[in-house]
Amino acid sequence: MSALIILGILLAFIATLALWAVGIYNTLVSLRNRFKNAFAQIDVQLKRRYDLIPNLVEVAKGYLKHESSTLEAVIKARNIAFAASQSAAANPADANAVKGLISAEAGLGGALSRLMMVAEQYPDLKANQNMMQLTEELTSTENKIAFARQAYNDSVMGYNTARETFPNVIFAGMFSFLPAELFKIEDPAERTAPQVKFT
Repeated sequence: MSALIILGILLAFIATLALWAVGIYNTLVSLRNRFKNAFAQIDVQLKRRYDLIPNLVEVAKGYLKHESSTLEAVIKARNIAFAASQSAAANPADANAVKGLISAEAGLGGALSRLMMVAEQYPDLKANQNMMQLTEELTSTENKIAFARQAYNDSVMGYNTARETFPNVIFAGMFSFLPAELFKIEDPAERTAPQVKFT
């Protein structure tokens, strides 16, 4: 009789432990899906920006004939960032892909800033209605990217905190829940958004 009681207690303990592990696993899956969804919101805004940039360059091209290297640098940086965003969007849980996107976005931001500084020297370009509309849309998109990035970073922080706390860290390692990468800008000079407003 006592052997049955001990067996019953042991089975109850194992069942409780299994349910507890399932709960941790499900929580980590939920948090991982939340930050992946948050990244998808960044991706939507990045694609919008990538679509605006060729139009912006096309409008500027007519005025900046002697600045072809600046225009080419913007298009090249845009293409690199677009490729990096596709890689990161395929798996936002891949920290290296997100780091690659952050680096590519920094390059694109620098190229856009240079374009805007050059464009400031051309009053006719600044007054062009298409250029003003495109820069306004680009500024709005930059703001949306910043908000989406904040939501993503909040989700990543929640996920990373959950996976690093005890006892979750044990199960996170067993089930390959790897740390997620924050979408942060390392270089303080890159923290300022490209100035795209003409007044």
